[in-house]
Amino acid sequence: MEVNEQLIQAITRAVVEQLHRNGAQPQTETKSMTSSAAGSLAGKTRIRPKRSYEGAVRAKQGTDPKEVVIGVGAAFQTEITKTLGGLPLDEVIRNVKAGIEEEGMVSRVVKVLDTSDVGFMALEAAKLSGSGFGIGIQSKGTTVIHQKDLYPLSNLELFPQAPLMTLETYRRVGKNAAKYAKGEKVTPIESTNDPMVRAKFQVKAALMHIIETEQLDPDKGMIEWEGVR
Repeated sequence: MEVNEQLIQAITRAVVEQLHRNGAQPQTETKSMTSSAAGSLAGKTRIRPKRSYEGAVRAKQGTDPKEVVIGVGAAFQTEITKTLGGLPLDEVIRNVKAGIEEEGMVSRVVKVLDTSDVGFMALEAAKLSGSGFGIGIQSKGTTVIHQKDLYPLSNLELFPQAPLMTLETYRRVGKNAAKYAKGEKVTPIESTNDPMVRAKFQVKAALMHIIETEQLDPDKGMIEWEGVR
């Protein structure tokens, strides 16, 4: 069977409908979002209820040159608790932070609520970081290392196949981001590639991305997420 975008959309719609029939709690979106991705969901039935971040602390610009900011997705550790490959997100973030700190640098975690694109998430984290370097992690596990003065698609390292990531890989991501921030020579992490990953996980990945996108709150921007649930 040929796999194309129309087939993916059809399968995704069928899965969403099945989730609703099985007792998922839909919620109608009433507020129009400014993000183009989130806006495409406006007025449609939600897969998960919209989370309120009322009272959340807006992330501040860092000043510590040793700081590396980790920007996580809008559904990270809340609506989604495991990566596409089944790794607990608590362990993912713990290993990324450990990698940064093993290099003598300081980590800070923020939740990005104005985009679900991992490249832009990483770039926003880098711009917020005192060192100018940041990491973006979607809730499904896709990860990017970025530098503040690069174009969005010109990242330092990209890890697109989330199901193949291990906790050790995430730890190495933290170490490499810290090394970039220190100005050291960095050996990019070799990424395992499986051409069948997209076919195996495309529906689940699409659903996770929808869940992430529908939690966006552009008015909040980025909020501090260290130890928050």
